Amino acid sequence: MVRHILKATKETVHLGGFSHLLPPALRVDSGDTVDVETYSGFYVYDKAPPAFLTPEFVDICQNLAPERKVAGGPHLLTGPIYVKGAEPGDVLEVELHSISPRLPVGFNAIRSGWGALPQKFTQPALRFIDLDLDNNVAEFPKGSGIKIPITPFFGILGVATHDEHRSSIPPGYYGGNIDNRELQAGARIFLPVFVSGALFSIGDGHSAQGDGEVNVTAIETSMNGTIKLKVRKDLHLKAPIADTPTDIITMGFGNTLDEALQNAVSSMIDFLERFVGISAEDAYVLCSLAVNFRISQVVNSPQKGVHGMLLKSILPKNVL
Repeated sequence: MVRHILKATKETVHLGGFSHLLPPALRVDSGDTVDVETYSGFYVYDKAPPAFLTPEFVDICQNLAPERKVAGGPHLLTGPIYVKGAEPGDVLEVELHSISPRLPVGFNAIRSGWGALPQKFTQPALRFIDLDLDNNVAEFPKGSGIKIPITPFFGILGVATHDEHRSSIPPGYYGGNIDNRELQAGARIFLPVFVSGALFSIGDGHSAQGDGEVNVTAIETSMNGTIKLKVRKDLHLKAPIADTPTDIITMGFGNTLDEALQNAVSSMIDFLERFVGISAEDAYVLCSLAVNFRISQVVNSPQKGVHGMLLKSILPKNVL
């Protein structure tokens, strides 16, 4: 097994979405580890303080080739990574070994017409937020004494589908803009594979985010990460699932929170039937007794997200 380094450059990132037509930025074997760089803030770099900018990031923002601008989303993604042996019907296991901010500053933006309260907060607003990486906190508002713990994760983890251009804004059965703050270092996410090589991309780093991400953004941050990519031919999934050291996580997406919740519950029932071996009705009851359903995000139009969390400690065996 090999350890690779994938730096974020104008040759290895793409903007706005997923596409199976993008050439791979890296090819790896199943089981390989990748040290990966990501950048955030393509559309705000010209307003950013010096601490937010590196020469490589400025080069990306000023010179990214048109063919690497895939769709209309705002996210810079590193990849795609081609995983040898991954074929449609398989599952790509992404193990998140480490995640840390690359720079001591991130940003938060309110966008007109977006967010949980678009009629109340109608004006766009952009804030750059300093990160105290020595103490692992961000003070916001500055001078308030309010210290937010830095709990970094990647908002976007996804694979390509047969669509030529798929926006990076909504999440879906391929992963994408999940914005699930539980997916920190030590977690794994399992993604269905739709094209040869899976063509996995990663980005949208967040230093901190509340469940819901209600104003559209978190502390958006350029990140370093170390991930392990493994092809699972023993698993077959219709939608992403994940696990942390303590919980199994199912995900549901929908145009409304009701629909997203229903899909998250259905995914948990399917998981319990297939991997734990209980009936659908018993699984439905167990969801009511022991599964916590939380709002992942309400802002990635048109798909809102809900995730269900089931403690591993109550299960009789390790199922993944």
